[in-house]
Amino acid sequence: MNNTSLKTRLIIMNFLQFAVWGAYLTSMGNYLGPAGMGTKIAWFYAIQGIVSIFMPTLMGIIADKFIQPQKLLGICHLLAGSMMLGLAYLGSTSPTPNPALFIAIYTVSVAFYMPTLALSNTAAFTILKNHGLDTVTHFPPIRVFGTVGFIATMWFVNCACLTDGSFGFTLAREAGKFQYTYMQFGVSGVLGILLFLYCFTLPACPLVKCETRRSFSQMLGLDAFRLFREKRMALFFIFSMLLGMSLQVTNGYAGPFITHFIAQPEYADSFAANNATLLVSLSQIAEALCILLIPFFLRRFGIKKVMLIAMVAWVLRFGFFGMGDPAFPGVTLFILSCIVYGVAFDFFNVSGGLFVDNEVAPELRASGQGLFMLMTNGLGATIGTLSAGAIVDHFCKWTDVTVNGTTSSYLIGDWTSAWYIFAGFALVVAVLFALLFREK
Repeated sequence: MNNTSLKTRLIIMNFLQFAVWGAYLTSMGNYLGPAGMGTKIAWFYAIQGIVSIFMPTLMGIIADKFIQPQKLLGICHLLAGSMMLGLAYLGSTSPTPNPALFIAIYTVSVAFYMPTLALSNTAAFTILKNHGLDTVTHFPPIRVFGTVGFIATMWFVNCACLTDGSFGFTLAREAGKFQYTYMQFGVSGVLGILLFLYCFTLPACPLVKCETRRSFSQMLGLDAFRLFREKRMALFFIFSMLLGMSLQVTNGYAGPFITHFIAQPEYADSFAANNATLLVSLSQIAEALCILLIPFFLRRFGIKKVMLIAMVAWVLRFGFFGMGDPAFPGVTLFILSCIVYGVAFDFFNVSGGLFVDNEVAPELRASGQGLFMLMTNGLGATIGTLSAGAIVDHFCKWTDVTVNGTTSSYLIGDWTSAWYIFAGFALVVAVLFALLFREK
């Protein structure tokens, strides 16, 4: 297999890997509310953080010792995809499926999907190295197609519509659009099964026997916790957790927030209110583009200022949502919120990973990166999502509203106060980081 063909194979793998996630991650809130699970939205996103605490490590140990990573990647997608199809089936049998059963099936799906984020990287790195290719040079252009896949399925579920057995695409307001229905889970499930089949056609990644015996705590990455002994590293990980509290807020609530404007007559027919998933996809586009800016900003400003820029960007991300609306010129604030998301997400996650790589001893780098992910996407995202859910549920309630003869449920209330609370929290974190954190 020549290099071009090999990279094409990995591009397809990365495209499908994130297309599976993009099908529902930013739009499921619009389905959960009318399906009677609106007060559980925060838990659906918190579950991703909870399983991220232990499942990636567990699957990593299995991939190191027992099953080739590309095969384990496929098996995980088979299980996750099957559960997603189960969610679609439950949704098709009742407009308000049993919440406990729905959440249980969703948990199993996410528990096997989240480890694939690391397994897909492991498989790609191994395959590239086995064919004599440099991962630093060749992997980033491959990884970009993961974001492309995420955006592609966001656009698909935003526009795809199934009404009275007739399938089509529309930007107009239609109750049968996938972004409002259980069909988004069906799309994710089908793509997951396709990726399962595809993974078993990838080049083999032979298991490598480790010469030195590692303790159980080393395999779990627990030895990285000794980094907390150093004050500067302890502060970095604490702030990583605090900033991680912002990560899933807009994934969970940007869709229901933008969509709720349909209940207001002056905004009911606006493009933004009826295409929330498409509008939010600008965030992922900005994320892909902002990665290119990181090297310049790191050289120009240093690691602390770059991470501080990310924190200020989170303030703007939430603040712009609080000030905007779907009509012009207010919709420009929504667009700006999506643009600054690229800075907010990338500048901290990428530069934070680089900081760990530069500051931690070589023997602790892998577990140090795991600890960084644990604090941000595990503990931080879980605590932040549940806290955000409590705030949104305090200010807003799911309410049935009839618009042009069609009754649907929208999350209506004092959204401005909720967004300003999120922005205020991000601002406090930024100020404390600027005052307390010191770089060498």
